[in-house]
This record gives sequence, C-alpha cells and structure tokens, in this order.
Amino acid sequence: MIITKTPYRVSFFGGGSDYPQWYRNNGGEVISTTINKYVYISIRELNNFFFHKHRISYSQIEEVTSYKQIRHNVVRNALLDKKELIKEMGLEIHYDGDLPARSGMGSSSTFLVGFLKALDGFFNSKKISKKNLAIESLNFEQNILKENVGSQDQIAATYGGFNNIIFKKNGHFEVKNFLNEKEKKIFCKNFFLIFTGFTRTAHEVSNSYIMKLNNEKKENIAFSLELLNKAKAYLKKKDYISIGNLLHKSWIEKKKLSNIVSNNTIDDLYELGIKRGALGGKLLGAGGGGFLLFFVPQKKRKDFYEFFRKKNLILPLETSSSGSEIIYHEKKS
Repeated sequence: MIITKTPYRVSFFGGGSDYPQWYRNNGGEVISTTINKYVYISIRELNNFFFHKHRISYSQIEEVTSYKQIRHNVVRNALLDKKELIKEMGLEIHYDGDLPARSGMGSSSTFLVGFLKALDGFFNSKKISKKNLAIESLNFEQNILKENVGSQDQIAATYGGFNNIIFKKNGHFEVKNFLNEKEKKIFCKNFFLIFTGFTRTAHEVSNSYIMKLNNEKKENIAFSLELLNKAKAYLKKKDYISIGNLLHKSWIEKKKLSNIVSNNTIDDLYELGIKRGALGGKLLGAGGGGFLLFFVPQKKRKDFYEFFRKKNLILPLETSSSGSEIIYHEKKS
C-alpha cells in the first residue's frame, strides 16, 4: 500500500501567462505558493475475493471488473499506461482532499500529481524526480487528456514552496524559490481565503478566452506580467502593503479576459471584502467560483476574520514548503 500527500496552491500574480498557448510565443511566469491543505491518494492491491477487480473512491464509488470501465478520466487513462502490470492485479484507489474539488486551488492538477506519484511509487522501486513528475503531469493533462489548462499548478504541487515559476518559449520551465521561511510567514499573515460557496471546472472557464491570448487578450496578459514584475520588486523590499494594491489591479484585469470569469455573487463578495478592510484580492484559478484571496492589513485582520467567520468559510493563508511526497509505503512481501 502507498499513500501520497500533495499540497494545493495559491497563485498571486502572472496567471494566464502559464498557458502553453501564451508562453510558447511570449514566455511567461507566475508567483505562487503551496499551502498547508492537501490531497491524499492511497493505492493498495485488491485481492480476488470480490466480484469487482478495481475499486475507486472519490466523490463517487466505482467498482469495476476492468480498468476500461472506470469513469474517472484521470484514473482510467493513467491505468491504461500500466495495463500490462495490472493484468492479474486488482487495485483499490482512494482520494481524500482537505478542500472542495474545482475550488481554484489547483485541485485537479494536485490530484493528478499525487496520483501519478502514487502509481510510480507503487510499481517502481526507483523514485521519480520532481522535474520528471512535473513534466509527466503536464504531458498527461495537456496532451493525453487534452485539457485546456495552464502549467503552474502541476509544477507547484510537485515542487512545493513559495516560488517564481518561469515558462520559456521552448516549453521548458524554471523554479526559483522566492522568500525564505521567515519572510514567507510574515508575508502570508496578510492573507485570508474566503470560499464563494460554489465551484466550477477550470477548463470550461479558460476555454472562453484561451484562444484569444495572443490577439485581443494579449494586452491583458502583458499587463498582468507588468504587475508581476512590480510585485517581485515590492517583495524584495518587503513592501507588502503595495502587494495588496497590485492584487486589486490584477483582479480588475483578470475580469477582462471573459464575462464568465466573475459573476454578480463573486463581485458582491469581493466588494464586501474591500469594505471590511481588504486592500485588494482576486479569485483564484481560471474563474467562475472557488476561493477568493484577500490581502488584509494587520490592523484590519481581526475584524475582517470575525465578520466573515460568521458568513462564509474563511481560512488564514498558511503555506507549505514540501511538494508531493510519499508519506506511507508498505511494500508487498
């Protein structure tokens, strides 16, 4: 049996520039951090005492006699690659997450990274490197599943930490650790996460603007990257207050990508956050639902927290330094 633990991520700046449709023409980069909320994946061999061969437990429970019957797209396609290894073997696969799926925290890619790492550890004696796991995850989601998704989530979940991830025109990427542990802790104390109350599928939202990134939406992404460069300068100077103002500008720009990035409920919740003391914020992920990230100065934090604690699901932003990892592995004797 094997269990992996993989962190969700929060992206601050540069979202949109991590789509291959953009960075293969222009280059791109993001600033993001993984947080102390996780996806757990377990895989164990299933004996032949059952009527089913494979059992997959997530928001649904599937019991099937062949991997080809599995409805979960990621699990079915990943097992296709292992079909020779599971000819005579049954598997039981469990998914547990600290946060709702489709919440803007990179949950689908977090699941994918954790599952691929678990599969690799279950079948192979040699550990997969972080770089290879990220590359495999990107290839799987973008080329095998053919999802219109960005590239930051898979890399963040694999590497962990507070990073500046740079995407190059040749498709390669570079991960630069940006803040040390003390700086990261001080910076992230300024943030809260508020759940909007509903979720969405990221690629459904991104499909509404992804093909426009290199023409009518090009100025929007270029401006977002200008804000990212300003944010890097502010972070180096520890001018965190200015980050809050930049986030507000970033959110205004993000809403211009598509009329389904936001809606009246999200806009009202965002305005309420500003009225309660936040300097700025943004909806995480492609848009359409999930979590709002707010920057709240120290003197406003207590009132902000108490107000939203009574109305919504609110979480302080607490980071994680580790990426996807195996936390339990009992090898078959």
